Amino acid sequence: MERECQVLIVGAGITGLTTARELLKRGADDLLIIEKEKLLGAHASGRNSGVLHAGIYYSPGTNKARFCVEGNRLMKEYCRERGLTLEESGKVIVAGDEDTLEGIDELKRRADSCGAESRIIDDKELSEIEPYAVRNGKALYSPDTAVISPLEILESLKEELIESGKVKINFSTSFKDIRGSTTAVTTQGDIKFERFVNAAGSFADKVARHFGVGDRYRILPFKGTYKKLSPGASHLVRSNIYPVPDLRNPFLGVHFTRGADGNVYLGPTAIPALGREEYGFLDDISKETISILLRDSVLFFTNEAFRTAAVGEIRKYSGGYLYKEARKLVPELKADDLIASPKAGIRPQLVDWSSKELVMDFLVLREADSIHILNAVSPAFTCSMAFAEYTVDKLLC
Repeated sequence: MERECQVLIVGAGITGLTTARELLKRGADDLLIIEKEKLLGAHASGRNSGVLHAGIYYSPGTNKARFCVEGNRLMKEYCRERGLTLEESGKVIVAGDEDTLEGIDELKRRADSCGAESRIIDDKELSEIEPYAVRNGKALYSPDTAVISPLEILESLKEELIESGKVKINFSTSFKDIRGSTTAVTTQGDIKFERFVNAAGSFADKVARHFGVGDRYRILPFKGTYKKLSPGASHLVRSNIYPVPDLRNPFLGVHFTRGADGNVYLGPTAIPALGREEYGFLDDISKETISILLRDSVLFFTNEAFRTAAVGEIRKYSGGYLYKEARKLVPELKADDLIASPKAGIRPQLVDWSSKELVMDFLVLREADSIHILNAVSPAFTCSMAFAEYTVDKLLC
């Protein structure tokens, strides 16, 4: 059966749900969201670290810099209004060694340019905030970093949208193709639309190509795995302890986070993965795996920053190497303080294949009455409500 809607949104992750919410604010009254999974949060939106970022890392002028501070504020406001989990714990960014110490100053400059509150603290203040964090003369403190429950927020947004009477969400429904310019072919029949929003996450590039958009871009999946601290060692981390990252790459490095569930997690890694949904070991092998391996190989030999990151991340498969990296942040950590965790996620990192460079920012492409959201990776959850305003502006202009 063919059905019709005013706006069709592909993907019920945080980007799709907040875009729908913003469209309602603008007067839309017939929205349909299709989601290929049976439930919310099966992928990136439900598998992230649960950290609301404060806007410290991002280059001035980028979408990430533009929307992170406001997105942080809006998401906190939403959690307070709806009575959702919100741990306003803050975080410290520390230099694991003297070689990365000057990175503290660069992060401070970026935070200031984005309007993110932060301050450089000395060892005395650091020891008051995180007594067991490594001390190298100075650190950066971010009071606005917080921890939330992603699944709680997704469920709350779903309820809000459905209660409006203007939004329907069809689960177990996959986008397959486009017929003409206004009919989507799905696994549950055809859907005629006036406007189209591609918020398909790790498959957004594939959906975009059906519209003739984004041919120069490819996805490289990176697997994020975690360890957690044993109950007897959880006192070593009060809130969040992050390293100074390598700003040539979009990864923030392995860090400690006290989650909403009370556990302290160490991670995520950013290990090149073999599939867009390879959360376990070899559990998403497909025809695309060969293409992914070829892309990894090409970047390994042509992009020095990627090569350095890939080698470092692959080493983290070794528990000994991961432990060594963790002790750079918390020197009193012992090897048996780290225990296994089933937590895992995939970062679908966009690559500009014409330049062989990782895309460092969110990317929004418009084609006629369709909009395509590519590279919605961290801090996409934090940015989502502010970013949705921008996306809808582009769709409706």
